[in-house]
Amino acid sequence: MIREGRSVSFYVLAAFFTLFLLFLYGPISTIVILSFQGPNGGLTFPMNGVSTHWFVNLFEQQAVGDFGGSFWRSIRLAFIVMVTTVVLSVAAGLAFRQRFKGSTFIFYLSVASLIVPSILISLGIGLMFNILDWDTNWYSSAFGAHLTWTLPFGLLIMFAVFNRFNKAYEEAARDLGASPVQTLRYVVLPIIAPSLIGVALFGFTLSYDEFARTLMTSGSFNTLPLEIYGMTTNVTTPVLYALGSLTTAFSFTIVALCLVTSLILQRRRKRHGSDAGQGV
Repeated sequence: MIREGRSVSFYVLAAFFTLFLLFLYGPISTIVILSFQGPNGGLTFPMNGVSTHWFVNLFEQQAVGDFGGSFWRSIRLAFIVMVTTVVLSVAAGLAFRQRFKGSTFIFYLSVASLIVPSILISLGIGLMFNILDWDTNWYSSAFGAHLTWTLPFGLLIMFAVFNRFNKAYEEAARDLGASPVQTLRYVVLPIIAPSLIGVALFGFTLSYDEFARTLMTSGSFNTLPLEIYGMTTNVTTPVLYALGSLTTAFSFTIVALCLVTSLILQRRRKRHGSDAGQGV
């Protein structure tokens, strides 16, 4: 009876996971396939030939849309948000290792933006800039809006990392004469490096893909998600799918690079640990 119950639960979970994968990657696969439509192909099946015509057309002069400009704006914004998120998350993680007055209030205030609808944050920041007679731009108002989304995730990750961090490593470094800066640089940061890559990945991808918090804060120049949304009402060719395929490939490439970097750091850490053990 127990074996039968386990087998049934296994198949139920397997079926659910399969449906989840189909729901998640099915639309993406459809877009990728349709992006290889022939020159006379449309936005739906059946396909009228197979070619890379629309990928080439994507880099030509378009009647509507600024693909190149919006792409580089999104990249620059995501990179700035990523660096800021990593730096502030590490600093906050180090600060919250010791209790201080108001720490609980600051923590809940930092993560409160996760439960507020994104469109309300975008609207509020856009309205604030309007009241102050400031121009909304991707590098100012949109940057602040994205931080309300990426920073809480970075904080939660770093809080979890430092809660498990063994302080004996720092104490050993200080006993050997290392200064606080040297301890942070040569002991703490190398140990938490894989987690820093995770925070960086969160910061970059969440900012690069963000739509709602950018809607009211990007000003007159769109980021890539806004440009793609605008294309859905103006572009009637598979060039839209070609753009979606390229951006999806770019996102997966970033994730793969972060994973490979994390694996390399973990292997170096294990190798150095084994070398130290042999030396002892």
